[in-house]
Amino acid sequence: MSTQPLPYADDVLLALLRDMLRIRRFEERAAELYGEGKIRGFLHLYIGEEAVAVGVMHALGAHDAVVSTYREHGHALLKGVPMQAIFAEMYGHQEGCSRGRGGSMHLFDAKTRFYGGNAIVAGGLPLAVGLALADRMQGKTDVSVCFFGEGAMAEGAFHESMNLAALWQLPVLFCCENNLYAMGTALSRSQSQTDLCAKAAAYKVATQSVDGMDVIAVHQATSAALEHVRAGRGPYFLAFQTYRFRAHSMFDPELYRDKAEVEQWKARGPIHTYSAWLKAQGVVDEAGFLAIAAQVEAQVEAAIADAEAGSLEPLEDLYRDVHTPQAAP
Repeated sequence: MSTQPLPYADDVLLALLRDMLRIRRFEERAAELYGEGKIRGFLHLYIGEEAVAVGVMHALGAHDAVVSTYREHGHALLKGVPMQAIFAEMYGHQEGCSRGRGGSMHLFDAKTRFYGGNAIVAGGLPLAVGLALADRMQGKTDVSVCFFGEGAMAEGAFHESMNLAALWQLPVLFCCENNLYAMGTALSRSQSQTDLCAKAAAYKVATQSVDGMDVIAVHQATSAALEHVRAGRGPYFLAFQTYRFRAHSMFDPELYRDKAEVEQWKARGPIHTYSAWLKAQGVVDEAGFLAIAAQVEAQVEAAIADAEAGSLEPLEDLYRDVHTPQAAP
């Protein structure tokens, strides 16, 4: 945890804590609902990585665009997608942000400029470059932010996207969530160059490696990177060193990493280290922490209740927005 005292006002510091707790409790309840059979399909949890989403999203402007991966619940939530709409989407209800058609991996909300949720590894990178190009052509000053894992950096789409963003000096912030494992494959087993910043720097893109378990470090690095991008100095690449505490997905037997390694990273968990620091600084006491947690719990349960009260799409609408070629005469 950052050792510098109180870099922000108390309300800002507590907002960072509250949003990490919101993501954590959302994900915990999603896992429970999945176990009950109420949520189906694929489910990828963000537990352990909350400091990255919170630190980055709190630095963004309301009109900045965000593109994410299939582990995107926290990003969508903090971009302003209503919690009940996210849960409804995971239930497959038409009140969901994608009308129940996308599920956990394909959250989308044009109103908040949250452009997915993408199930294709590295699939969001060229989308972010395209969004940034569109904003540039329209004379806007917004930044397109793209979240992806280190596994995406082995894909051609990463290299093509970095090259074009640098070549055209586009307003893109590339946020790599390096949780050390691309599904079940360790970084050192799949990529010969494990210095992720070196890969990005090869395209003459400014880079920084950041402790992704420290929400203050994440927020400060993101704020500096956004200043660089907004000043017209080209794209920026941030490599967040983080770790997921849960398996890759609910179907993952998790046989590729030692339990001792997981416990070592849990000791650096972003929520308990940050809350302990806030308590040491006198920003919050245990009673205050528990009060915030209770507020979060109430919000999550209310969102679940709203989602469960939703409805499935009518059968007559199933072909709506689906293109089918005309049958041959």
